Amino acid sequence: MDVAKDPDRGDAEADVVIAGGGHVGLSLALALRRALPALRVTLVDAAPPAVAARDTRASAVAAAGRRMLVRLGVWDEMAPEAQPITEMVITDSRTGDAVRPVFLTFGGKTEDGQPFAHMVMNATMVGALRRAAVEAGATILAPETVSDFTVDGNRVTVRLGDGTSIRGRLLVAADGVRSRLRSLAGISTVGWSYGQAGIVATVAHERPHKGRAIEHFLPAGPFAILPLPGNRSSLVWTERADVAERLVTGDPDVFRYELERRFGHQLGAIEPLGPPRAFPLGLTLARSFVKPRFALAGDAAHGIHPIAGQGLNLGFRDVAALAETIVDADRLGLDFGSTAVLERYESWRRFDTVEMGAMTDVLNRLFSNDNPAIRLVRDVGLGIVDRLPGLKRLFIREAAGSGGDLPRLLKGEAI
Repeated sequence: MDVAKDPDRGDAEADVVIAGGGHVGLSLALALRRALPALRVTLVDAAPPAVAARDTRASAVAAAGRRMLVRLGVWDEMAPEAQPITEMVITDSRTGDAVRPVFLTFGGKTEDGQPFAHMVMNATMVGALRRAAVEAGATILAPETVSDFTVDGNRVTVRLGDGTSIRGRLLVAADGVRSRLRSLAGISTVGWSYGQAGIVATVAHERPHKGRAIEHFLPAGPFAILPLPGNRSSLVWTERADVAERLVTGDPDVFRYELERRFGHQLGAIEPLGPPRAFPLGLTLARSFVKPRFALAGDAAHGIHPIAGQGLNLGFRDVAALAETIVDADRLGLDFGSTAVLERYESWRRFDTVEMGAMTDVLNRLFSNDNPAIRLVRDVGLGIVDRLPGLKRLFIREAAGSGGDLPRLLKGEAI
């Protein structure tokens, strides 16, 4: 059930407590309740449901993530508002160039004929996951916060902002890249700021995009045009942090002018829909993912550059791996909150996370500059990839989230 904040609510018991009501926390709650209906799952969400409903951002759901959402029974609700990506086009140029040469294109289908990714509005995805989690029997406390927690033997006591507590067997922190619970657990991070911000906006355009996604590599960073249903596209525009701040807070006409310079005229006249927002970009990797009775998932464990569009899908990989770890342990009669069990989840996810963080870091450094020698190397490299079908198939497989040791949910299988 979805429970409003109630100061008279007493202490409660749960098996798994999840902090964070985004796509990671909600899909984990849903996956656990689908697999183990007797498991008591409580999710603590700091934001009222209306906040998620107003989110104007969109995310790329890779094919593996879509298979998980199908298995969890929520994709059918999202599908009418999901836009398949039919083609990916990559260019490399300067902002003022009259011509933007295309160095790499690849089709949007996986080996089974399905699109390698869909674009879905965050509000649509979170809304569907929230409704399904409630229907599956998860308890959602909102708006509510986790103020602290303590571990005592085989239990974790989670203290809430209203003064009450929940005693459980495992606390999962899915509270974002600036995770407070990660700090409370004493888990340090490695990472750095890129001095960049990602400007996020939605635009309407005159001509249809036909499902084509375009990533322009410009000197300040990538400018991605990602198709949405109808004649709309979602933008992820990387700029220096100071420039981005001026653009989103300054004169709307200046923003429109700079947007048109980068967007181009291939889709006709464009019109921003709603105000743009800017988010700081950096790399953040937790040094460990687990402690006794405690696990990190999603951006709380790893924050990466959006250059490859894999942030959400890394979170879904965490969900699938952690859910499978918990369910397998519970069915074997093991204590899923113990370090011995949670280390399986950490070892499963750690290499993949570090690898993706390193890859996006290298790509951002390689493509967010205007050095002529580096431009030549990267353009030759893109051209070589474009001429090698086997390598392009590998790119599609990775973009579809189908590489590596996949948990069963990401294969579309039950746990």
